[in-house]
Amino acid sequence: MRVYGEPYETAKGATIITVARVGGRRFGPHDVAAVPVGVFVIHGGEVSWRPAVDETRIALMALSVGLASAVIATLAVLRRPPWPDLSRR
Repeated sequence: MRVYGEPYETAKGATIITVARVGGRRFGPHDVAAVPVGVFVIHGGEVSWRPAVDETRIALMALSVGLASAVIATLAVLRRPPWPDLSRR
């Protein structure tokens, strides 16, 4: 479910409307989590969308990919012996 905040006007004349995604958890009726999605910016008769960027999620994804690639590279090196294969002709 999406929730829209109260519109407010900036000093430069732009109107900002915040948007959040709200979801309930299964622990109880009062456990609700709100995650920012972005904002609508209305300026000069034009509307633009500015998404919210979760830098923590991006950093965790980068760390996960780096760790997975390091594990795969380590396994590839360990499976192949360091000495040359002399049995090939």
